[in-house]
Amino acid sequence: MSYLKFEKAQMTNLQESLCRELLRTNRSGAYSCSTVVDCNTRKYHGLLVVPVPEIDGENHVLLSSLDCSVIQHGAEFNLGVHKYESGVFSPNGHKYIREFSLETVPTTIYRVGGVILKKEVIFQAYATRVLIRYTLVDCHSATTLRLKPFLAFRSVRNCMVENTQIIKDYKEISGGIKTHLYENYPDLHIQISKKNEFVFDPHWNKHLVYEKEQERGYHGVEDLYVPGYFEIEAKKGDEIVIAAGIENIKPSTLNKLFNEEVSLRTPRDNFYHALVNAAHQFHVRISDTERYLLAGYPWFKVRARDTFIALPGLTLAIQENDYFELVMDTAAKSIRDFMDGKPLSSMIHEIEQPDVLLWAIWAIQQYAHEVGNKQAYKKYGKLLIDISMFIDSNKHPNIELRENGLLHIEGREQPMTWMNSIANGRPVVPRTGYVVEINALWYNALKFCAEMAASNNDTKVAADLEARATIAKESFQKMFVTESGYLFDYVEDGITDWSVRPNMIFPVAFDYSPLEPEQKKSVLDFCTRELLTPKGLRTLSPKSGGYNPIYVGPQTKRDYAYHSGTAWPWLGGFYMEACLKVYKRTRLSFVQRQMIGYEDEMLYHAVGSISELFDGNPPFHGRGASAFAMNVAEILRTWRLIDQYN
Repeated sequence: MSYLKFEKAQMTNLQESLCRELLRTNRSGAYSCSTVVDCNTRKYHGLLVVPVPEIDGENHVLLSSLDCSVIQHGAEFNLGVHKYESGVFSPNGHKYIREFSLETVPTTIYRVGGVILKKEVIFQAYATRVLIRYTLVDCHSATTLRLKPFLAFRSVRNCMVENTQIIKDYKEISGGIKTHLYENYPDLHIQISKKNEFVFDPHWNKHLVYEKEQERGYHGVEDLYVPGYFEIEAKKGDEIVIAAGIENIKPSTLNKLFNEEVSLRTPRDNFYHALVNAAHQFHVRISDTERYLLAGYPWFKVRARDTFIALPGLTLAIQENDYFELVMDTAAKSIRDFMDGKPLSSMIHEIEQPDVLLWAIWAIQQYAHEVGNKQAYKKYGKLLIDISMFIDSNKHPNIELRENGLLHIEGREQPMTWMNSIANGRPVVPRTGYVVEINALWYNALKFCAEMAASNNDTKVAADLEARATIAKESFQKMFVTESGYLFDYVEDGITDWSVRPNMIFPVAFDYSPLEPEQKKSVLDFCTRELLTPKGLRTLSPKSGGYNPIYVGPQTKRDYAYHSGTAWPWLGGFYMEACLKVYKRTRLSFVQRQMIGYEDEMLYHAVGSISELFDGNPPFHGRGASAFAMNVAEILRTWRLIDQYN
């Protein structure tokens, strides 16, 4: 039995199936995404969505969908599903679905009368091409398959409207056609492994609705261009592969290619393997030496903070140290560019944020746990020391090292931490001054860099870093520890923020903490009582003012809720690490039970992955992006920690 499987009743009930998304990616940032019944509910959905650097830095939907119809005795049964502005779904192809599974590749079984048709979809790993294989499992009479492409050729940020500027021309190529609707776009090649006929029948399919966009307060109505359709005569047992990509391919190779791609996939036959597959979806390969991690799908880019927080979980936790090195080596070039005041030579965004370099040190610290200090110092020792000296010498444009040994930031006008939502041009959570996790990161960085310097017999540098850490620890105690037993979130000019927020978990979880053992226990217990949910830690305690746990509605409403009570699984990863450090094996079974709350999510949102955030109140619905790198990473890293304790 498949681990990720849905029966007929779940698929034919659109209330059940439209909330489940299917994400397929390659290593270039391109992807294919829709719901499990192939009804697009977001403007970001599409069968082939690719970056087009000649136009801008966004992804672009080339092929929105490809409807398949089964024709027997002159009767057409369309297996597609679209929602229109009238509220009507047409056609209703979901009613023909008998089952769906996602163990190796997404597989849908349709039954139309005496016809049983199997559809499998895969995104080629190292090419921008989606492959669809139809297998005519059974039929009792002559059968024709009709394939109708819906073209968009537009940015994921916009919707298409009928216009006269499109280029309707197409060119016949081996096994199919190639076309593009606008200049500067690549050709879309649609090719089929079996002999077929393309019938030119151009028209607009108008007023399709993307209900997820409308729920989020955005425009969500689109017109799509249909150039015509392909017809294929099929017989029982036929395996027909359709390729849609930006490059030409020999149709005769498609069946073999599909089988080769399937053999590369790790079956999603349990929670762990599903997470490993999800981890690989965030990989971006630009060249043999330039590698990145996307922050999430479908709308996130490569962000520096997300990269360094997610990197250990997405690589080291699944024994892929080589990919850690490739990503870190790419990021290190950007760090050097930033510290030298040069334009960045990579596609990493937001490297100037105050905590980013400190998270880079934390990521290298996790690498040192895996390979040992000697190897880690040999590879990244100079970078570690240079980062610490860069911050210590007050060269960072967004950090000031004060005489008390703590780092001070200015976050009243622009958000400077991971809690970065903005409403009406201002930070919703104006974390400014001395921020708790930034200074916990700083203390941990000083101690780790001192440890690494000492392991390389650089005693002078080690002693200097240790002295600075001692000053920082003393000041941290005075600045953040409250009489109530938890930590202030930030302090500015003597004004303290008494809100109970999850950022105080970091100094408990880090290897080097400025807190005493009893203080760690007190902070951890506060997080357990007021912040812990089955989906991670809340961003604000229900007892604090401004608690707003439901992330729904228009953009502004969601911005106010984003960090004001919603729950984030990646924070839960640090919480569980803190549990194991403070309570050791006595909390092991508790941590294992906490993982169950994440496994439940495998069947929702992006099936087999973890969404960006969750409502802070029951039933803890998943919200935001359907797949989020830091969440997948920290669940995998927790899994690794559990294994180490076992």
